Amino acid sequence: MRSDHGHEHAPTEFNKAFAVGIGLNIAFVAIEAFYGWKINSLALLADAGHNLSDVAGLVLAWVAALASRLRPNPRHTYGWQRGTILAAFANALLLLVAMGALIWEAVGRLMSSDPIASAEGATIMVVAGIGIVVNTVTALLFMQGGKSDLNIRGAFLHMAADALVSAGVVVAGALTLWMGWVWLDPVASLLIAAVILAGTWNLFRQSLHLLFDGVPDSIDPQAVHNCLATQPGVSQVIDLHIWAMSTQKIALTAHLVMPEGTGDDTFLKNIAELLHDRFDIEHVTVQTGKTPIANGCESTLSAHSG
Repeated sequence: MRSDHGHEHAPTEFNKAFAVGIGLNIAFVAIEAFYGWKINSLALLADAGHNLSDVAGLVLAWVAALASRLRPNPRHTYGWQRGTILAAFANALLLLVAMGALIWEAVGRLMSSDPIASAEGATIMVVAGIGIVVNTVTALLFMQGGKSDLNIRGAFLHMAADALVSAGVVVAGALTLWMGWVWLDPVASLLIAAVILAGTWNLFRQSLHLLFDGVPDSIDPQAVHNCLATQPGVSQVIDLHIWAMSTQKIALTAHLVMPEGTGDDTFLKNIAELLHDRFDIEHVTVQTGKTPIANGCESTLSAHSG
């Protein structure tokens, strides 16, 4: 028997945020590339390439968010909701690669300690200042949604990371030009990269975990099992599975053993509402029977959860 709770969270609209964010970042890439070419700054040209990857990350997250709303079909019975998890994972990978490139460049500069020309340094600081504004505004567009949606959090972290890098460039550049500390810029870059890597690792871990149908961090599988086991007439909970259909929706399937009789429609409806209200699980499929059905699944709790 199956029961789906009729209530769904209204999809958060981020179309405008994505459109604004992508537009601002494309404009910033053009500005960086132009001034990098004008003053022959490899640093600005390299950062323009990096910011172009940010545009790709935003486009990826936007496409995934749109795909998640496509209706299921006979060949894709859950639709394309998992695309949001894939986008979060891809954004984490992009950030890790970008920070790896930043560390590589910082170590190279630290070893060479090439002085920065004052005119070039001033231009780089002005352009980086524009980058702070662009990336901060874009990050703020996604900040609220990032609290509940891993895909949106990936977009937020990408933009927040770039804002932090740009701020580091401005501060380190100013102190380098003022005090002559040529070592400060690469050291600041290494510190910033370390901070960003710490935040990105959690996004990477969570998205990879969900890709392999892991129980979302917000769910305690033992608590779900105990909740089902204490329902009227239920003597045993077996073959319990909990996984993320997307970065927002959680699904559950379970077999409930009810020796005195199987649950009716009202029982199933109450189960779905209880799981939704207590654990925010939206898609519930429950099978009931008087005896357990052997299906070869191994048990990890007193019930199976995965």
